[in-house]
Amino acid sequence: MTETRRRTLVRRSTERGVTTLTLDSPHNRNALSTRLVGELYARLEDAEGDPDTRVVLLAHTGGTFCAGADLGEASAADGPTDAPLALARLLRTIVAFPKPVVARITGHVRAGGTGLAGACDIAVAGPGATFAFTEARIGVAPAVISMPLLPRLDPRAAGRYYLTGERFDAAEAARIGLVTAAADDVDETLAPILDGLRRGSPQGLAASKRLVTAEVLRVFDRDTGSLAELSARLFASDEAREGVSAFLERRDPGWVHH
Repeated sequence: MTETRRRTLVRRSTERGVTTLTLDSPHNRNALSTRLVGELYARLEDAEGDPDTRVVLLAHTGGTFCAGADLGEASAADGPTDAPLALARLLRTIVAFPKPVVARITGHVRAGGTGLAGACDIAVAGPGATFAFTEARIGVAPAVISMPLLPRLDPRAAGRYYLTGERFDAAEAARIGLVTAAADDVDETLAPILDGLRRGSPQGLAASKRLVTAEVLRVFDRDTGSLAELSARLFASDEAREGVSAFLERRDPGWVHH
């Protein structure tokens, strides 16, 4: 068994009511592999049952918060066919989680990683953070992640960035509603936020969160099946196979016009 397979991909620590879950899968830029998603589920379950946890802080190692789908895994002949549904369930779990979930973003966020950030109740991004919806460039679409994102994003901005795949910075991410705040010093900005959450009662926080997530959860309950099916169908298409191969081989796919 290799070191990559043995290591824990989601590390957990708790201090003063804040349980930090750190994505620690640098070999694939914290991509949403089957194993990382499974470990994140397990850590969230532990945090939900822990009376000492008042808030979950989602953090990361390395220069990437989350690169989205594990394209190496997706392109394998025996790759998981239920990955879109598993991602939908993970994102819904975060949205419906009875305790606040806060994202600490100091690196790059791509594709499905934007959905992970968008599912959190509060997200603070630093000057090193960049964002992009890159799905259309490999022949797929931001289908599943639309459920937590579209109710919160500026519609014109979503129309632009979903289609173009352009990169944008933390300030733009805050302007369009993808993150809560852009910060020169992420921890300085997070300090009063975490302090405020520590002061909330468990009942008060849970009830308040239900108020602000009700519409997003209605979207999940309505659209999870159809959007997971759409995502799976697109990933299985010839265009997506070409797009993923081109990405992994660091070349342009055949449809690109220069």
